[in-house]
Amino acid sequence: MRRLLPLAEQLGGYDSLRARSDLSAGLTVGVMLIPQGMAYALIAGLPPIYGLYASLVPLVVYALMGTSRQLAVGPVAIVSILVAAGVAPLADGDGERYIRLSLLLALMVGALQLAMGLLRFGFLTNFLSHPVLAGFTSAAALIIGASQLRHLVGMDLPGGHGVHDILLALIRNLGSVHLPTLGLGLAGILLLVGLKRLGPAIPGALVLVVLGTGLSWLLGMAEAGIRVVGEVPGGLPGPMLPVLEWEAARALLPVALTIAMVGFMESIAIAKVYATQQGYDVRPNQELTALGVANLAGAFFRAYPVTGGFSRTAVNARAGATSGVAGLVSAGVVALTLLFLTDLFQHLPNAVLASLVMVAVAGLVDWKEAVHLWRIDRQDLSMMLVTFGATLALGIETGILVGVVASLGLLVYRMSRPHVAEMGRLPGSRSFRNVTRHPEAVRPEGVAVLRIDASLTFANAQLLRDRVRGFLHPPKDRTRPHTVVLDFHPVNGVDSTSLHELMDLAETLAAAGVELRIAGIHGPILDRLERAGVAERVGRERFHLEVADAVEAAEERRHPEPEAEPVRTG
Repeated sequence: MRRLLPLAEQLGGYDSLRARSDLSAGLTVGVMLIPQGMAYALIAGLPPIYGLYASLVPLVVYALMGTSRQLAVGPVAIVSILVAAGVAPLADGDGERYIRLSLLLALMVGALQLAMGLLRFGFLTNFLSHPVLAGFTSAAALIIGASQLRHLVGMDLPGGHGVHDILLALIRNLGSVHLPTLGLGLAGILLLVGLKRLGPAIPGALVLVVLGTGLSWLLGMAEAGIRVVGEVPGGLPGPMLPVLEWEAARALLPVALTIAMVGFMESIAIAKVYATQQGYDVRPNQELTALGVANLAGAFFRAYPVTGGFSRTAVNARAGATSGVAGLVSAGVVALTLLFLTDLFQHLPNAVLASLVMVAVAGLVDWKEAVHLWRIDRQDLSMMLVTFGATLALGIETGILVGVVASLGLLVYRMSRPHVAEMGRLPGSRSFRNVTRHPEAVRPEGVAVLRIDASLTFANAQLLRDRVRGFLHPPKDRTRPHTVVLDFHPVNGVDSTSLHELMDLAETLAAAGVELRIAGIHGPILDRLERAGVAERVGRERFHLEVADAVEAAEERRHPEPEAEPVRTG
């Protein structure tokens, strides 16, 4: 039961002090979640109330089943824009169908995450490298910001869904901008930035929503042409079966898989940070299961897909959350709002919600990571830029797919070009080092020593063979070696292709009259060489524990010590 419902384990030794901390954190995040949830629902193309629905049942489920004690689950910007990108083309402007497809998408995401968790497929998220995620989230932040421009300027923007389409449409229709709406939105952005600088403890989103709603009601902003949320249905969402449309489900499968993986990556990344800080462990496969059940259950209570959010989790941790009880309290705050406070939101201007979104996603543009990668790894920077450009130009789902494929291509390229070093002996020692990095290292006369810093696979076996064969045709300033020594200390694996290459290499060197010796080979690797017949072809006496042993054996064989004359007696 404790593995299925980790909350039971978290409540071990629960006392009044922890209860007060969880109550404080839950209230804080719950109050923060109300305006955020409504704003993120707008990003997803849904009525704002669906942001509150998504902040109810999924929170309860995750609080019971999640292993993170601080992770705050609910609507987030990245998942919301993915929902819009996947559902909008299929809904064809039909608002009711848009909602049905969003709930179907939540059901599919939940099923995928639950299956991945039960099958222990959490490792699949390793294919989403950090540069790919950084490029994706940076581009998605720009797409999210562009999608909110229509609310900020108070008019519908014709054109496509791309950032450049929206910006061109705005430029062409600058004369139609509703200036009071624009002024209200810009004022909201400035207020949020100012409150954030005053201190993180100030609930800027709540302050803005209260001020915006109050001013809208007092000044009659709706009558002045400023668009407001309008009537918000009250009450808790009743259970309902998501409509199953098989054709739509097939069309939504790519975006469902993207949300399942990206959502889990966002959750597990922030969960691990706070688990390390607090001194406990999170279980990735249980996290996948918990998110899957949360999305599955949420789909039956009108919730669109959710995951763990960075900003709310940070607030939850700072406010003192010690267990999933804080999540239950946050869900309680949302439930009370749905029951008694929804009428207060009908005067809330859309421009206020748009300003909330823009400030929230501004921090997702990770230009610092680009600068960091420029300094340490230009290839990873190229992956980030490729993903960024593909996401902006081709769309959300295609962009992240391009990033994953490009990063896998880079991985294969790096595997095919491992570091191979020629080694020399450090004077006065038995240690061998890279002659390029250690100019004082001396190459043994007549012996070439190579170290390959990677496992041998189909991708790099030919590179090693070509480097060794190069010794058979040395440049004019070097003599042909009588022995080649391979340092296998860094080699942790060999596949069938590399075994074939090693056999061919041994035969080629033998035909040329050059000995092959191998040093530092691991036991499991030697077992594979023996089963493949490579060890017999090389000669078992030519395997050595250390490089120095192999070099000394080669030198002794080439220049054997003269036998001592027998001592005559009598």
